[in-house]
Amino acid sequence: MLRCLTAGESHGKGIVAILEGLPAGLRIDLAAINKELKRRQSGFGRGKRMQIENDQAEITSGLRHNYTLGSPLTLIIKNKDSGIEKLHKVLAARPGHADLAGLLKYGFSDIREVLERASARSTVATVGIGALCKRLLSEFGIVVTSRVLSVGGESTKEGITAKISEAIKNKDTVGGIFEVIAQNVPVGLGSYVQADRRLDSRLAEAIISIPGIKSFEVGLGLGYAVSFGSEVHDAIYHNSKKRYYRLTNNAGGIEGGVSNGNAIILRACMKPIATLMNPLDSVNIHTKKSAKAAVERSDVCVVASAGVVGESAVSFVLAQAFLEKFGADSLADIKESYKIYLKRIAHA
Repeated sequence: MLRCLTAGESHGKGIVAILEGLPAGLRIDLAAINKELKRRQSGFGRGKRMQIENDQAEITSGLRHNYTLGSPLTLIIKNKDSGIEKLHKVLAARPGHADLAGLLKYGFSDIREVLERASARSTVATVGIGALCKRLLSEFGIVVTSRVLSVGGESTKEGITAKISEAIKNKDTVGGIFEVIAQNVPVGLGSYVQADRRLDSRLAEAIISIPGIKSFEVGLGLGYAVSFGSEVHDAIYHNSKKRYYRLTNNAGGIEGGVSNGNAIILRACMKPIATLMNPLDSVNIHTKKSAKAAVERSDVCVVASAGVVGESAVSFVLAQAFLEKFGADSLADIKESYKIYLKRIAHA
């Protein structure tokens, strides 16, 4: 079973990710992982933290001669900005952040003890893990990409740039929508037999778990709510060359919790970042008097970066489902199992 665990705080010594379940025999390229980490840091609207950090992964277990051993693989991404013990207390919760809920849940007297782990800095681990999973998926021709669909209601490059510039000028933040597409996913990943095995529910959990994500949809998504079934369900055809095929993909590649062989298309909405340079009203948690929300170094817009994180979250789920179906110990055995499966369904 493919599973992961992460640890680390935003201004701690670093972020750690442990990935267990990669098959033995998979060649790992550290440069490719670092390239993904760099993509996460890029994009107009990113803040000064990204000018400080130059995220580079170090692999400390699970490899020999750059090939996986089948044992847990550990990634460490060190923080250059690592002065957590010296940072000031935070006493006014930011609306839209985990600050107040986390404070009340754990009984802290300093919001710093919430925000250090609740920070989206943790997504560096998601991307590191996702890069490893992308490497596995690439062995089978599966490619996962993302793109920004809109920011602040604007969908053109010029409009998006203008909207982010407006937010910078006004000391505000802005959110948007991104799309993740997984190409060449075979039919049959996931299952309809239990809720927690449905591929769409697992993907939804992975995407919604990304900090700042507030909605999720598959394929046509909300478009189903304003359509007749005859207009939106993907008709099925068959011929000797293509076998079963569709002319449309409103289902987004998933039917009944199972991949159907079409591209998997997912979309998510990221809210505006909660830290505002012109802060909203809040309350001092010690005096209970009115105060302006805390201001931490932050970004203005990270929709493009969230898409990169989304790719990684999706890649982990697809790799997990792939290994469940085709085996998990040896890459060579998985390839043989996959070959047999494709031969069987080619004659269905």
